[in-house]
Amino acid sequence: MTQKDDSFLSYADRRFRLSGKAIIENGHPYFVPTDALEARSAEWKDGYLSMSHYDYLGLGHHPATTSAAKTAIDIHGTGAGASRLVGGERLAHKAFERAMADFLGVGGTLSVISGYLTNVSVIQLLLGPKDLVIVDELAHNSIMVGAKGVKSDLLTYAHNDLDDLERIIASKRDDYSRVLICTEGLFSMDGDITNLPRLLDIKERADCWLLLDEAHSYGVLGPTGRGTCEHFGVDPNRVEVAIGTLSKSFGSSGGFIAANADVIEWMRFCLPGFVYSVGLSPSTVASAHAALDILKAEPDRVTRLRGNSRRFLHRARDAGLNTGTAIGEAVVPILFETPEDCIFVAEALMQQGIYAPPVVHIGVPKDLPRIRFFISETHSEADIDRVIAAVAEASAAAQAMRNRISAE
Repeated sequence: MTQKDDSFLSYADRRFRLSGKAIIENGHPYFVPTDALEARSAEWKDGYLSMSHYDYLGLGHHPATTSAAKTAIDIHGTGAGASRLVGGERLAHKAFERAMADFLGVGGTLSVISGYLTNVSVIQLLLGPKDLVIVDELAHNSIMVGAKGVKSDLLTYAHNDLDDLERIIASKRDDYSRVLICTEGLFSMDGDITNLPRLLDIKERADCWLLLDEAHSYGVLGPTGRGTCEHFGVDPNRVEVAIGTLSKSFGSSGGFIAANADVIEWMRFCLPGFVYSVGLSPSTVASAHAALDILKAEPDRVTRLRGNSRRFLHRARDAGLNTGTAIGEAVVPILFETPEDCIFVAEALMQQGIYAPPVVHIGVPKDLPRIRFFISETHSEADIDRVIAAVAEASAAAQAMRNRISAE
């Protein structure tokens, strides 16, 4: 009998293949050093153009954010040094958190070293074995991992289908002590949003809690970028816990929690992802705070972002491209029939200096390959038209090639 190879490397290879390794074995567009692409900009007729970064408001290279980061390093050094609970914090930490809370209209905020860790840690803090967590089936992986990591029961409801959510709550609510509903404001893979007013009514009638992931919503939704609550005109204090990140609109890194002031104080002492993790570095806090100040002073950035996003969406649809359920707010996917088409189009874009990697197999259902386009207020109309024309041309070429192969 041949002994099965169960070495660590063999196990890793098997798991990688299950995750779609075959799709990328003959070369792939991932982990590209984008600074090298920027340096090669002159090689392309219209220069290098990124459609793959979250810098929605164009603040990642703003003189005020970069200057604030440099000044903070000069004064405080490069790191926070320890967990804020045991090693102390900088005055800048609390100043930033107060400013963010005031901007969002909530009792308090708490910054955490990682946006991903924020979701995982908060869900695991809130729930126990007598509880239930109900998650939108397309919610971010960090929400799913957090929900699977607790001793409570887990159910999912069809994406943005609040009728389905109501049916689940009606049949299950009485079986549990606490019920937490988890969803996103602006969905990062589909560019659509949940019906927040109805969702709030549902959770309040059934005495449930809501965790709303606003990672891609803050700085994007609402007239002044205050997120899904502002978009729908509802009181943000009706949401028990909102999760934000600093890596999107705020051009930095890390995550934060927005909630009632007493809830935030509890989390400062008990949230594992905060208590047992180092605090945000001084440069991160400084650059994020500067970005927040710019957003407050220049809300027209949000208006320009919205205009660019709607132009991208409408131009894509006019070209016959499939944008799914996207509403035209910063994130607009273009979906393809096969992973091969998706990869072909991404490569065609790269040959023209447009960086927009494909999303296949990992991160989305196998039958929904796509390229996600992240729109920035810094993109010009010419940039958007250039991208749509390139995608439409490459898509047509991919389909023609597939038709020839089928005919042979």
